[in-house]
Amino acid sequence: MFVKITEQTSLHDNLDQKSVAELLTEMNEEDKKVAFAVEKAIPQITKLVERIVPRVMQGGRIFYMGAGTSGRLGVLDASEIPPTFGMPPTVVIGLIAGGETALRNPVENAEDNQNKGWQELLDHKVTSLDTIIGIAASGTTPYVIGALRNAREHGMLTASISCNPDSPVAQEAEIPIEAIVGPEFVTGSTRLKSGTAQKLICNMITTTTMIKLGRVKGNKMVNMQLSNKKLVDRGTRMIVEELGLDYGTAQHLLLLHGSVKKAVDAYRAEKD
Repeated sequence: MFVKITEQTSLHDNLDQKSVAELLTEMNEEDKKVAFAVEKAIPQITKLVERIVPRVMQGGRIFYMGAGTSGRLGVLDASEIPPTFGMPPTVVIGLIAGGETALRNPVENAEDNQNKGWQELLDHKVTSLDTIIGIAASGTTPYVIGALRNAREHGMLTASISCNPDSPVAQEAEIPIEAIVGPEFVTGSTRLKSGTAQKLICNMITTTTMIKLGRVKGNKMVNMQLSNKKLVDRGTRMIVEELGLDYGTAQHLLLLHGSVKKAVDAYRAEKD
């Protein structure tokens, strides 16, 4: 029998009568449980990333699908891939029920349409090389369920990220990822522990994928976009460390070639 742990009564009561320090301490106690819940899901996350990497190498994409907080987290993770790893914005795509409006404001009944998610995937001309990851804390979002069901029927790799065991969303996914974080501090408020767990898992999926695609060298973001002074400085210091050049020469190389990796490769090719 499917039980929504995410909707169960909080382990903490009388919140409105507690001091700020008591509230923060108890929230922190709950938050400490999140990393342990995610740790238990590492085997499934591993399985997913190992399947994603060869697909992306062949031109496949990663689609996050979600509603509300879950949808926003997918869009957030997708939006950070181009500046962090220098990948095109078409490689990881976040779709949220209700579209752009839903990023800032709730869109009534948007998540209840079981056909809409698949329609949006068709608009992106999805293929069997693409990976569809449904994010739903409750595990019951129709928008996500419909998208996963259709995607799997059409031969795509499907995965889910949810915070209830054996949820309907998990049943539609080839690789279900479940982070069972327990009842929320404020009963049913899945923007708290569930949202944190989902954010951690999204980080793990895309970061390890990008590392395996060669977008990181050592522990450095050598393909990051040089979109502000801080990142130009960071990139310059990477080149100084890698090649032993003075700061000014390193910065010139970086700005000339546009990324740490290209600058280092070009310098070494010229020396050879």
